[in-house]
Amino acid sequence: MASIHREVHIAAPAAQVWAALRDVGAIHTKVAPGFVADCVLDGEHRVVTFRNGMQARELIVDVANDLMRVSWSVVGGRLTHHNASNQVISTGERSCTVLWVADLLPNELAPAVAGMIEQGLAAMKAYQEADAA
Repeated sequence: MASIHREVHIAAPAAQVWAALRDVGAIHTKVAPGFVADCVLDGEHRVVTFRNGMQARELIVDVANDLMRVSWSVVGGRLTHHNASNQVISTGERSCTVLWVADLLPNELAPAVAGMIEQGLAAMKAYQEADAA
């Protein structure tokens, strides 16, 4: 099973970044606009449309305020297994790190998923830092 771990340092308060991430239906407007084109809640799921037109149906597994961590699982599509999480870790009064972990099958899709994670983190960093300024 492929396991992808990526992180990004963001020059914005952890509380600000967490407030955006925990609003699971608004990632297209509060987390990474431009990378995520749309997000629609459908019961326990969200349907995420990326700027490249790809869609993912994600089951929201947990929103843990005490850990500043949200976890989800992509259901359907080409992945036979997927679970992922974003966790915000405070590194100072006006800085934090976001850790993104994804475990998936089949292994062959790992490079494409890793590339999307890296694009997502870059978009998140840019938007959150601009919002903090």
